[in-house]
Amino acid sequence: MPFDLASIKVHSRVDFNDADDDLTNKAWTAAAEVEQFAQIALLTQTILVNVFDPNCERDMLLPIGPVADDAEIAVTIDGTAFTAFDVIGGIRPMIRWRDTYLALTPSRIIIEYTAGFGDEADDIPRDLAEAIRDQAALHYDGRSPMDAKSLTTSPHMARVGARYRGVQV
Repeated sequence: MPFDLASIKVHSRVDFNDADDDLTNKAWTAAAEVEQFAQIALLTQTILVNVFDPNCERDMLLPIGPVADDAEIAVTIDGTAFTAFDVIGGIRPMIRWRDTYLALTPSRIIIEYTAGFGDEADDIPRDLAEAIRDQAALHYDGRSPMDAKSLTTSPHMARVGARYRGVQV
């Protein structure tokens, strides 16, 4: 689990065990919302990207981070393995194609790589763990909002998630 249920309970001010299943479901939902909003993988997972009719620019941003600087990334171009690239890791990872790629006119690129902060909830940065707790508490406290706009994203999750998502041009 990308969260610690005990800390979710404390943050939600729940001191009984009857709500464990409910809070676990809400915490899973909150973690998924953090991942989607921030465009990150909280725990280590394999990401598979299909790009149809790619442009021939030197750099290609990968959609999900973080990626280790020394990560092994598998790329196939039109069904053939391709290795003429460098990986730039971090929260907003990318592939930098070497000159060999720039001469191609590919119709499909498949990229497979590993993203995430680690294998355990303790590997997730504290600010993201707090965003998960805050979002789960929002779901718990607002189980039956009066209208659809009342409780969607906690301000803390939005602020923290935006730092990891970065800017798109």
